[in-house]
Amino acid sequence: MKKILFTALAAALALTACGPKATETTTAAEEVTRQVGSSDIAYVQVEAVLAECDLFKNEGAALQEKTQKAQKSWAQREQKLQAEAAQLQEKYQKGLITTNDAQAQQESIQKRVAAYQSSAQKEAQTLDEENYVFTNRAQDLMQRAVQELNADKRYKLIINATALIDADTTLNITPAVLQKVNELYAADKKNTKK
Repeated sequence: MKKILFTALAAALALTACGPKATETTTAAEEVTRQVGSSDIAYVQVEAVLAECDLFKNEGAALQEKTQKAQKSWAQREQKLQAEAAQLQEKYQKGLITTNDAQAQQESIQKRVAAYQSSAQKEAQTLDEENYVFTNRAQDLMQRAVQELNADKRYKLIINATALIDADTTLNITPAVLQKVNELYAADKKNTKK
């Protein structure tokens, strides 16, 4: 009987000892839940903001179009020079021009190819620099917008939605960031005109 009573008492003590630990674990989980609430985390669809912001609509689209036109022009010039070289080779192989004429025309084509490559390279460097400046301006606007929106430190974590697999749409602050980016862009534009 003493053995049964002792076993029951030991079991009761074990349950009593486990009770507060279970409560402490629950309390810790509740604390984590309370600390990381839905308003502490937010995400931004950066690509959407950049594609829809006034900066892109006013300047980015024009820069993109300028880059595409330059690339198309380079491709056309390259094809034209290749076609001339192929025609020259064909004429020479058929014996329609002399070796001296073929060499002179080939040197002329090579000079034009070198001039084209030099001008295309300079143009590409200019476009790269313009794209670099544009990208930096966009990133600066995005960063400033997020900082202003989170000036009250309401969010403990703001992430780029590109890495998200699944998230509640109530955590999406993309519209607010877009609006703030447009406000900052308008203010920058106004200050630049002064």
